[in-house]
Order: sequence, then structure tokens, then C-alpha cells
Amino acid sequence: MKYLLGQKKEMTQLYDQAGNLVSVTIVTAQPNRVARVKTQETDGYDGVRIAAGVAKKSSKPHAGFFQKLGMPAYRKLKEVRLNTRHGNRVFDHTAGAELGVEQFQVGDTVTVRGVTKGKGFQGVVKRHGFSGGPASHGHKDQERMPGSIGSTGPQEVFKGRKMPGHMGAVQVAIRGLEIMKVDSDKNMVYVKGGIPGARNSWVEIIQE
Repeated sequence: MKYLLGQKKEMTQLYDQAGNLVSVTIVTAQPNRVARVKTQETDGYDGVRIAAGVAKKSSKPHAGFFQKLGMPAYRKLKEVRLNTRHGNRVFDHTAGAELGVEQFQVGDTVTVRGVTKGKGFQGVVKRHGFSGGPASHGHKDQERMPGSIGSTGPQEVFKGRKMPGHMGAVQVAIRGLEIMKVDSDKNMVYVKGGIPGARNSWVEIIQE
């Protein structure tokens, strides 16, 4: 398994080998450190903790945690399970090892996981794609209403009903994305297409 924790930057365009112009997303990733490798014997499950982004300032508890591991304080710490419902991942690195962008190659197929942009409280038209009510005469202030939510018999709102509410800010994984370019000098990875998250948000690049 190849793994990298980086920050999403802006989108741009690149030409592929066939001469087609494709949209790509730039992910910057300073070298990650393997903070700890968990095993069945010591922790009850197989996993690995990855640290990314050396912190310029940190609290005493935060710095003390990394001091016990024998490394400087990092901004981001992420744990990845190795035994999943889809199978067991193989992780070849030990604690203290560095993971950089050079582990990926052009043409690799990866999964990018991140938290989508938060959009706050939204109505049914934007949140669920409802068409709304007619905009003709006699329908004042009804253009974006959800309409009836069902019979009055049960006297309750059934769970799972599509209604207004909080939208965005959920973890999403996009599979089957392609690595278009790797810039080791600038610690950048160019991923084909769009990926979840706002600018400077943390994303995970995983190759099983």
C-alpha cells in the first residue's frame, strides 16, 4: 500500500501523452513520517499512524506526544487501518520512515479521500435537487418549497426523509483517479480531475 497525506491546492491543466488537455488538481505533500505501526499483538488490530506537516508552534501536550515518539511535532496525525472489510493491506515501512511524493509514478491509479466543502444549512432544491413549485401566478413564495411530506396519519416525520438541513462537510473517497505528474523538487502530485475539499484542506492519496 502506498499512502501520502497532503494538502489540496488549486486546479490547473496538463497535456497527457496523447496530446489531450486534461484538468488536474495539485496536491502538495511534505515528506510524511510513520509515527507508529500498530499490530494485533500490541493493539488488537493492524494499523499505521502517519504524521504530516511539521508544526511551527504547538502546545505542550501536543509536543510531548511527539517527543515520546522521538520526532518533532507535526500538524496532522492520521491513522490508517490495514485490515479492512475489503482485505488486508500490506504496509512495508517501519516506524520513523519517511514517505514522499516519489513513491507514486505517472499513470498510477489512486483513491483520494477528503472532507467536502461545508455549505451550511441548505434547502431541498440545492441539497437534494428538488425542482420546487410552479413559478406561475398564484404561487407566491412557493418556488423553492419542499411540498407535502406525506400522510397526516402517522403524525411523524419518517427517518431518511429528504428535507432541508446541513449540507457538505462529510468525508468522501473518490476512486480510480490517475496520477498525471509527480514533481519531487516541489513535493507536488498532480491528480487527474477534481478531488473533495476546500483549498489547503488535508487529503489522503492511497494506492492499494
